[in-house]
Amino acid sequence: MDNALLALASAIVAVTGTLLAPVLSQRITGRVQADQFDRQERLARAQWQRDRRAAEREKRRDCYVHANAGYRRYRVELMNHLWAVHRDEVTDEGRAALQEARHAMHSAFAEAQMIASDAVMAELDVLTRELADAYARTMRLERGNPLPGWGFDEVLAALLDLGDAWVRARAVMRADLGVEPGPVAADHAAAAEGRDGEGPDGDGPDGDGPRGPDGRSGEAGAPSGGGQRGR
Repeated sequence: MDNALLALASAIVAVTGTLLAPVLSQRITGRVQADQFDRQERLARAQWQRDRRAAEREKRRDCYVHANAGYRRYRVELMNHLWAVHRDEVTDEGRAALQEARHAMHSAFAEAQMIASDAVMAELDVLTRELADAYARTMRLERGNPLPGWGFDEVLAALLDLGDAWVRARAVMRADLGVEPGPVAADHAAAAEGRDGEGPDGDGPDGDGPRGPDGRSGEAGAPSGGGQRGR
């Protein structure tokens, strides 16, 4: 009797194991596949986030390149026009060049408003406001109705001081792109050299800078008796 019961129990266990094996195997396989799917989904999401960050960084880089070129060109053309007003040599071509540069700067600023970081926009807001003030003062000089205390020397000094502001803005842009901005002292030294017509930013002897009354490029053409360049 005992042997019969033992044999029956063994048979039941064997049959049960045979019946449950496919079910257990299917559940294990499903769990492994689910884990693999989750892992693949996490990898795909991480890759998508990396691609998105790279695309956003590339858009910001292009935006900052346009801003760098647009603001720099506008400042140079504004200084050229200021000298032309000072020498009473304003031409239609000069006015057209100034307005073209001004519109290009406005376009770069509009693009930056949609793309640039808050830190960069804070710097561009300062530059935009200062350039707008310099433009208005220059136009007043051209019409022979200057603002009190804002003659040629003072407007020129304000435009020269914007070189330092642009060094700061450029450093913020580079930091936002993950580029090492370098020592601040070195940037200010480079800006100071640029004021003497020898700087690396193009406002110097490469012919891209403002022209003084002696026909030379660069900002060294300012008269020695002009306004102070310091703040």
